[in-house]
Amino acid sequence: MKKFNLGFLLGITTTLGALAGAVFTFKKNVVEPIEEKEAILEEHRRRALRKSRSAHQG
Repeated sequence: MKKFNLGFLLGITTTLGALAGAVFTFKKNVVEPIEEKEAILEEHRRRALRKSRSAHQG
């Protein structure tokens, strides 16, 4: 029974480690590039808004 418990705990630990690695990889490869692109687009919108307002100052 001792070997079963040890193997069971090792299996759970390994599975959780693999799951955490998969989530981290997904975040790095999918979520962060989307957030960076959104930040760049937001900066461009702000810059364009400032430019359009300054162009009509007279």
